[in-house]
Amino acid sequence: MPDSKHPIEELIKVMARLRNPDGGCPWDMEQDFKSIAPYTIEEAYEVADAIERGDMKDLRDELGDLLFQPIYHAQMASEEGLFDIEDVIRDVTAKMISRHPHVFGDREATSAADVDKIWDEKKAKEKRGDSALDGVTRALPALLRAFKLQNKAAKIGFEWEKPEDVLDKFEEELAEMREALKDGTIEEKTDELGDLMFLLVNFGRMLGVNGETALRECNDKFESRFRGLESDLKAENIELKDASLTQMEQKWQEQKGKEAK
Repeated sequence: MPDSKHPIEELIKVMARLRNPDGGCPWDMEQDFKSIAPYTIEEAYEVADAIERGDMKDLRDELGDLLFQPIYHAQMASEEGLFDIEDVIRDVTAKMISRHPHVFGDREATSAADVDKIWDEKKAKEKRGDSALDGVTRALPALLRAFKLQNKAAKIGFEWEKPEDVLDKFEEELAEMREALKDGTIEEKTDELGDLMFLLVNFGRMLGVNGETALRECNDKFESRFRGLESDLKAENIELKDASLTQMEQKWQEQKGKEAK
């Protein structure tokens, strides 16, 4: 095993060994950027989950898994003569110094809002894009991408005056969805559903709530209540498949009552 002085150097050597055609891991040698990308996304979500649960032991483990991902990608890039992990580290170090002139330079920032403004200015100069929406990648989860697109647009004034205005627009779009339900095509229903979801994300953003976070918490709440429903029915010797909708609704309401106590 590697005996490098620095732990990250050991991890880099482990990755190189895994990809080494001479005695490496057959699975790792078969991978490419596209095949590893889903694991990179998954590891980021597992970090977020550990934070959400407040499990610091799990967070330590998941951060290690996430750290392994850029090293994996950099190793594959190195094999193709593109760049290596040291290039990645140098680039991000230079970027962080450049984007924090209030720490490493002569700019001043006394609030998070000041820092956000400086950050946006720096990113705009670096990207030199043609649109205010540049920099929001299509690879993001849809709810998170909607949030970021709306945030970008809001920064240049494309924004409702108050959250209630979004609800008014939501009611208008809901009426259009009801029309689509009557005789609309699946494409029309999909379009209207997308409009409704986009508006809800915008509504949450104006309240200071990230739609991705809100839905994740709602998923957890649903799972907890449903598992409780299953447990209660089982305690009464009722199989879920045999339970009536009325019975399930009763147990669901009981679960909500337990949460309120």
